[in-house]
Amino acid sequence: MRQSALHPPKSFMEGNEMAKVSMIRWLALGMALALGAPASAQQAPIKIGELNSYARWAAFTVPYRNGWQLALDEINAKGGVLGRKIEIISREDGATTGDATRVADELVTREGVSLLFGSFLSNVGVAMADYANQKKIVYVAAEPLTDAITMAQGNRYTFRVRPSNYMQVGMLVEQAKASGAKRWAIVAPNYEYGQSAAQVFKRLIQERVPGAEIVAEQYPALGKIEAGATVSALEQAKPDGIFNVLFGPDLTQFVREGNTRGLFEDKSILSLLTGEPEWLLPLKDEVPEGWTVTGYPWDEITEPKHKAFVDAYRAKFNETPRLGSLLGYMVVYMIRDTIERSGSAESDALVKAFQDAKFDTVIGPVTMRGIDHQASMGAWVGKLVLKGATGGMTDWKYHDGTSFLPTEAEVKAARKE
Repeated sequence: MRQSALHPPKSFMEGNEMAKVSMIRWLALGMALALGAPASAQQAPIKIGELNSYARWAAFTVPYRNGWQLALDEINAKGGVLGRKIEIISREDGATTGDATRVADELVTREGVSLLFGSFLSNVGVAMADYANQKKIVYVAAEPLTDAITMAQGNRYTFRVRPSNYMQVGMLVEQAKASGAKRWAIVAPNYEYGQSAAQVFKRLIQERVPGAEIVAEQYPALGKIEAGATVSALEQAKPDGIFNVLFGPDLTQFVREGNTRGLFEDKSILSLLTGEPEWLLPLKDEVPEGWTVTGYPWDEITEPKHKAFVDAYRAKFNETPRLGSLLGYMVVYMIRDTIERSGSAESDALVKAFQDAKFDTVIGPVTMRGIDHQASMGAWVGKLVLKGATGGMTDWKYHDGTSFLPTEAEVKAARKE
């Protein structure tokens, strides 16, 4: 029986439907490929490696991690950089040079990170600077203070954000001039940071304070101070002033013993870092009032950008910021700006983009100086005061780091490259 033109054969209908389904599938696949390729490229993150001593030095490094996490969340919420999100792969560095370089190598070779940042202890920072130079990968030292990182061990791939020992000690020595003290004693932890700070102080106090002399030096092992013996040795030297570099539990024990024995009475005390909340809060009501310190009076800084940072930090973590929080926040934004400026995350492009770069930070303008890769971030200098049950800073002033950087001649004499 002949089929009507209005009713084609069943086999014809099935074939036609199959063709339609096949065509739809091919169109869908083509659209997915067309749309998916750019979307995938946009979503591929820029990987950054971070390492620090979270287990041993939690008082400083955990607030620091909170700071960089806050910055990371803000940056990625706004689309990241160069159309890509930033991914930070963080690792514990064990607070040793061996563990730090091993972990850094894992981040570079296994995780494929484009840049490294972090570390807390100065000896670890020096080891990281050496690793960066060998592997030709950018390393941004957020926290280590030893001058070696940007001077004797300085290299093309290493940059530092925090003001160095030379810079902060220089700020304190300026305060020593007015004290009239001539006989100075030093107490510092016996490792890279403490030794570096002590050497800078001995040099600067004798250069800038006529007649000044060092009458005693005490270098207790880091984290193992015998406070009674240390205080006794300083007492016997009868100094007019004491330059203190201790921090953490060592500082707490030293202050307690010194207060008990009256070591600090009628003496000028210069103390590096003691005004930072990380080390000030554990002292509670034992705060040695009147010490001249470098620190971070976060609650009294009124600039709008800084206040916005404080508000965001407190809202996210339900605690007040520490100096580490500020550093972590600043360093990730500086890395973001550098990647944006360079147009890529390739090492040589990042190096060029970092050198002499100007950054608009939450504490004001900061420049990464090209000749030594030291940032011009400054420090707050003031006196310790008891505020209720805890300590704080009073009569403080922010000293821009630009005025305290080593001279170009000093840099060229110290750096090996």
